[in-house]
Amino acid sequence: MDMKNMREYMGWLYYQYLLITGIYVLEPWEQSIFNTVLFTMVAMVIYTSYVFVPIHVRLALEFFSELVRGQPESTVALMS
Repeated sequence: MDMKNMREYMGWLYYQYLLITGIYVLEPWEQSIFNTVLFTMVAMVIYTSYVFVPIHVRLALEFFSELVRGQPESTVALMS
């Protein structure tokens, strides 16, 4: 893809974004506020996913691996 086609494609994607979100009817200052809020929220979701999802996946894997392995003999003997 050459630069002209890439620029046209990016322009087309931006136009689709304007149409899908409906912000093409807003004034420029309203569009900038909407875009700022939207991109801030997306950035926070990405950051939160990066920080917290691996922790929860690790904890879930530990939990389910203990369920699959069963209880050790010493634990079963103490419960009886």
